[in-house]
Amino acid sequence: MVLVDSVTRAGQSLVVCRRQDGPATEDDASPLRPRDAATGRGHVQSGHEPPRLAKFHVPEIVFGSGSLSEAAHAAARLGARRPLLVTDDGLLAAGWPQQLGRHLQDAGMRPSVWSGVTPNPKDHEIAAGHEHYRAERCDVLVAVGGGSVIDAAKGIALLAGNGGVITDFEGVDRMVNPIPPMVMVPATSGTGADVSQFCIVTDTLRNTKITILGRALVPDVSVVDPQLLTTMPDWLNAATGLDALTHGIEAYVSRAHNPLTDHHALQAISLVGGHLERTMDHPLEQESRVFMAQAALEAGLAFTNAILGAAHAMSHQVGGLLDLPHGVINGILLPHVVRFNAEPDPARFVPIAQALGFPDAIGGHWSQALAEDASEWAAVEVRRLADELGVPKGLAEIGVTEADVEKLATMTMADACLSTNPREATRDDIEALFRQAL
Repeated sequence: MVLVDSVTRAGQSLVVCRRQDGPATEDDASPLRPRDAATGRGHVQSGHEPPRLAKFHVPEIVFGSGSLSEAAHAAARLGARRPLLVTDDGLLAAGWPQQLGRHLQDAGMRPSVWSGVTPNPKDHEIAAGHEHYRAERCDVLVAVGGGSVIDAAKGIALLAGNGGVITDFEGVDRMVNPIPPMVMVPATSGTGADVSQFCIVTDTLRNTKITILGRALVPDVSVVDPQLLTTMPDWLNAATGLDALTHGIEAYVSRAHNPLTDHHALQAISLVGGHLERTMDHPLEQESRVFMAQAALEAGLAFTNAILGAAHAMSHQVGGLLDLPHGVINGILLPHVVRFNAEPDPARFVPIAQALGFPDAIGGHWSQALAEDASEWAAVEVRRLADELGVPKGLAEIGVTEADVEKLATMTMADACLSTNPREATRDDIEALFRQAL
């Protein structure tokens, strides 16, 4: 595990100082020493962890306001002649797919539009999209929309290259053949699907979300235009922003984290904490939208490489059962999961609290007591932010009942995201977390 001594701000960036090995001495000048004496608790120590192999999957990224037209250039470079433009009815009403379609036409392509996807994309919707892709003899996938649209485009690409049905590919690296090139244009600030190796699909037979994971699902190009975020409804802005925060926190504490993912995770946490509420109050303000677009991007880069944890493993099951916004469910579950994961080792949550603005000064070493305070403060701050955004207090308010808990816990135990949760979680633990969150 890589711990940090401090998180400081330099402009809009975070400067992370790596923690040095070795115990603190009596001569160490630390603002935490008096607290240690008062509590009788020593410094939190971390054992030396030798460097390990770190893979970092990332697409080509184009970032900046007014960059939408770059998606057409990217598609042309990938050989598109008849791209399938995947979107949804909400984006069509906002006009962004039509604008992108004109850019594609200006670049010499004949795009075909498919918009038959709904929130939490369903297995049968992806099958229908694949049939459209084949009937129109398409060659490249171009998606403009939120995570549901992008996941649907990935599912269509997967079937285009491998055939079968989408549920055949649940799990890790189940696809065998190459898939068509993909260009993604996110229209929300949270899912990170435009840079991730995840595809999340609702299995309508089992009423659950399945996780499809594989390097082939990392898009070829991600074009991030913050202008597209200004047409999001408030509820979607809140939900996707909380999703980005959950991505950052779970990636940072994941068992599969590394120094590269840590950097992006902490940046995402800080940017969401500093700008999400601002975008709700001032939706047309470009500066905050740019920062939230960056937050979503950095969170995506973190979690696609470090994977996630119990909050997502649980949220997938609730979302599959009730077909509700994923980020809202995360906002309810995350404080409970933070407390659960921090209980045996709160030190890992100190940099998270710092990135969110933890008010206590933290120097080169911190005490067990201060680490516990920081992790609890982080959980409370997540809940405060959720309250400000209008997220329900508990799962019962969105339709989960006590009778659902056992089934939800059983399905959670099979979710791939649980494997990288920092604390081992039994089925009883998951049931207890669901009950706490009711």
